[in-house]
Amino acid sequence: MGTYVPNTLEQQEAMLAAVGAKSFQDFYAGVPQAMLVESLRLPEGLSELEVRQKVSAMAAKNRVYGTVLRGAGAYRHFIPAVVKSVVSREELVTAYTPYQAEISQGILQSIFEYQTMICALTGMEVSNASVYDGATAAAEAIAMCRDRKRNKAYVSACADPNTIQTMQTYCFGSGMALEILPEKDGRTDLEAVKNLGPDAACVYIQQPNYYGNMEDAKAIGGAAHAAGAKYIMGCNPIALAVMETPAACGADVAVGEAQPLGLDIAFGGPYLGYMAATKAMFRKLPGRIVGQTRDVDGNVGYVLTLTAREQHIRREKASSNICSNQALCAFTAGVYMSAMGSEGLRQAAVNSMSKAHYFAGELEKIGLKRVHGGEFFHEFATACANPEKVLQALDENNILGGLPIGDGTILWCVTELVSKDELDRAAAIIKEVR
Repeated sequence: MGTYVPNTLEQQEAMLAAVGAKSFQDFYAGVPQAMLVESLRLPEGLSELEVRQKVSAMAAKNRVYGTVLRGAGAYRHFIPAVVKSVVSREELVTAYTPYQAEISQGILQSIFEYQTMICALTGMEVSNASVYDGATAAAEAIAMCRDRKRNKAYVSACADPNTIQTMQTYCFGSGMALEILPEKDGRTDLEAVKNLGPDAACVYIQQPNYYGNMEDAKAIGGAAHAAGAKYIMGCNPIALAVMETPAACGADVAVGEAQPLGLDIAFGGPYLGYMAATKAMFRKLPGRIVGQTRDVDGNVGYVLTLTAREQHIRREKASSNICSNQALCAFTAGVYMSAMGSEGLRQAAVNSMSKAHYFAGELEKIGLKRVHGGEFFHEFATACANPEKVLQALDENNILGGLPIGDGTILWCVTELVSKDELDRAAAIIKEVR
């Protein structure tokens, strides 16, 4: 804080005297001695060159694979150079909280454009300004669907386990019940959805699901609504470029992890949770929503709008405690979608899907057959008698293989960044091991 709140030794002594302390040690007299650090024993300061050498040496310990065949919630996609060029400009990294619209038009417009593109991608009528990550978005969506008579969320067993754990934590904290819908051949059991109890508040599925398989989303949505429950779909945003939108499948709320939209894998974050809903649900959306308006002179302007103030100040009545958003990450996603355009997103999705299907076929030729039948996007699970040896052999050849998910099963992922030659090389290595 010295850079921002400079003070002299005389000023420090005056402040201590004002609180009745003769020294900083007196100031902390109420703290148990065992908790005090006598000396940090900091090393001497280093020169710029020495610091760079030390940091470079630490960075060199990171393992960066040339080929990545793993997804399971975080995906390595091509990011156009213009994305980082734009979002790293200092004049665009503005103040955190855009409450004062008159001095926050830049960040407000960037969020509004992001919301508009999320609505176009999902087919929904309104989007919020984002939340922390995809798992948080899914948990917040469940809270949106709760009412007095319906207090149970039904969640597909084929959803990402981390997302399920987050939803369970949220439900535990709010006193809401959560029941897992069983899996059948790698997909949500439709018959279980048709037999929901009268207390069903919502049904959540992931599309594509954790195993990469495409769910019968329309049928599940119809069954959920027939039981009087709301329908939540958690969708991969890249897959939305080629699959039916959540709106077309009857979803009331669409959520998901927006990391594939221009964000690096980055050791797990920061990521971005998108949320969109129908007009009937928009007042229950948590966090911020930016709207477009006109001022008294007729000029276009942007403001925070349609937000229940209870979220921010009357917490005992709040349906959510989120009153923030991932502004910089949402800005990044907006720039990425603008740079790619609808055709670029579609091309990324088609290339990922076609390469994944090609790789699945090559693995099947050498004995690694898919565990599940039916359609899939860019992830798929295969049986493997010796997954440890297969993954170790790939690792030794600078390839990060799929994720072992138990019972001799590997979850593979292919995106547009992996070439056919890399897939052939990986298949040849696996064949040799087997």
